[in-house]
Amino acid sequence: MKLIRRIIDGISDFLFGLKRTGFGNIIITFLLIITISTVGIYLIERKENASFKTTFDTLWYTIVTLSTVGYGDKTPITVGGRLLGILIILFGVAIMGAVTGKIASYLVERQLKEGRGMIDLSKLKNHLVICGWRPQLPQIINDILTVKPELKPSHIVLVNFADPQKIEDIRADRKLSKIKFIYGDYSDEAVLRRANIMEAKTVIIIADHTNPAATIHEIDSRTVMTVMIIENLTKEIYTSAELLDPKFERYLKLSYCDEIILSRAYSRIFLANAAAASGISQVVHKIVEVDSPTPLKVMPFPDRFIGKTFKDVADFFKTKGNYILIGLLENTGNIYMRKREALKEAQKTPDISKLVDNLQNVKRIKPNDPIINPGNEYHVKKHSKAIVIFAKTIKE
Repeated sequence: MKLIRRIIDGISDFLFGLKRTGFGNIIITFLLIITISTVGIYLIERKENASFKTTFDTLWYTIVTLSTVGYGDKTPITVGGRLLGILIILFGVAIMGAVTGKIASYLVERQLKEGRGMIDLSKLKNHLVICGWRPQLPQIINDILTVKPELKPSHIVLVNFADPQKIEDIRADRKLSKIKFIYGDYSDEAVLRRANIMEAKTVIIIADHTNPAATIHEIDSRTVMTVMIIENLTKEIYTSAELLDPKFERYLKLSYCDEIILSRAYSRIFLANAAAASGISQVVHKIVEVDSPTPLKVMPFPDRFIGKTFKDVADFFKTKGNYILIGLLENTGNIYMRKREALKEAQKTPDISKLVDNLQNVKRIKPNDPIINPGNEYHVKKHSKAIVIFAKTIKE
């Protein structure tokens, strides 16, 4: 069913595109010629020619002649019929040339628009939008597809103003050939709308390296501005943003950014631990490496464990697949939705003093808050996920 639906959508998109190029006028002309020619041949030939006894016979002859195929199974024998046949042949050559030209023109125009990042994505939904450019972007995309194998490359949209040739270099990889591209400044609302950001499921804003002269302040400012614009357009999208300077973090939190990546801060932490000869950088690299056989994972679990203890969830994952539970990730998903839901719950109490406390607790909610090893008796909250490591069996 999905394949059939994709075929139908592809045909409808193709026909819609042709319609915008004026192809509809050619179709109307084609139908008028078929109608007039079919009726004319039938009236002229039906009494003299046994090959044209029905209108279907003349319709068949007209279509075959217009398409310049000419099987020769039916031919007019009267002077009027042959003259009309000559006109049908001439019209057929002209129309087939026009049809071929329009289709070729549409396909070339579409390819040019794709290369320049000017395509229409109004029908795309639940896609991933990646804003910004850096030389490592192809590797980042491949890592995303490894971590999220159900994501299709055709549902990834790149938004940046890098040289279109760089995007074509990415598409040269057969696996990434279906990736979409929107050319423009991702901090511009109009450009984000072209990427159909309102229907997207997730957006990632990476620290942009298009302009080598841009300062860290300028890069992070554009990131914050982009998050604010996106959250103003839609509250339901999951937003992740990379910052180079941690001082901008509070602005992203105020903008309901769901996930903040402090890339330079992480590097600084690893370097500090390396000075202490702790080996922690190798440990972290091992458990979060995309291609590692024992990766750190964040996994959902059944709703029946909400309100149960941390030990109950740990036992569940041990029996499920030899996973070791090391913590819980609380307030997962869209932070705006989490806070709105918590606010509704907070307002249910009639006690004013308790209401104030509840509202303060709502304000303190952190998105994707990791609770590491909280203890066996810790009670699992709603919208939590498990932080687990797969325990590989070692043969002696």
